[in-house]
Amino acid sequence: MAKYTRIEVVLQMKENGIVPVFYNPDVEVCKQVLKACYDGGLRTFEFTNRGDYAYEVFSELNKYAKAELSGMMMGVGSVLDAGTSSLYLQLGADFIVSPVVNAEMAKACNRRKVAWMPGCGSVTEISFAEELGAEVVKIFPGAQVGGPAFIKGVKGPLPWASIMPTGGVSPTEENLKTWFDAGVHCVGIGSKLFVKDTSGAYDLEGVTSTIKNALDIVKKLRA
Repeated sequence: MAKYTRIEVVLQMKENGIVPVFYNPDVEVCKQVLKACYDGGLRTFEFTNRGDYAYEVFSELNKYAKAELSGMMMGVGSVLDAGTSSLYLQLGADFIVSPVVNAEMAKACNRRKVAWMPGCGSVTEISFAEELGAEVVKIFPGAQVGGPAFIKGVKGPLPWASIMPTGGVSPTEENLKTWFDAGVHCVGIGSKLFVKDTSGAYDLEGVTSTIKNALDIVKKLRA
């Protein structure tokens, strides 16, 4: 079962301000990247459910995190239905992220008091997700839905909304400032966090350095 409550997860996402979004079919690569994120200061990690046997990779990755990386909260993204949610809940996922709003997923997660973050693209969807118990909603694809201007607009009628955009977010001060000025709860960042070397392998020191710099930027923006 989940090690961390949904409230702990939501607060940690707020504290860091950044949630890394990553998938690789090789569990050893995933462990290395996860450790690089941890060393950079991140304490939440979204593993995306995008490949065959992804659940087997997550199972091993989560065991590693719980044994070796104290305080790391492990979630799963790209989940589309209640059955898949339940599968990952059985593997100990601390939170579930989806590109859609699905009431049955909400029920599966709420029964276990596990954080559920559905993908929304309108005020109506955000309001419905909150009625279903979502503490944080995901805006995806963030840039295409309307970017920071959309979030700023949503915060007018829904000032209580906690929003996490994914897609169109970069770990630069210029980009992060636009999102945090708009009022995001946190942001999800994928490939732009995970720099590679000339051979195409992940530059783990580079990943850690990029994350440390991005977290410093977030702290500066919130000061």
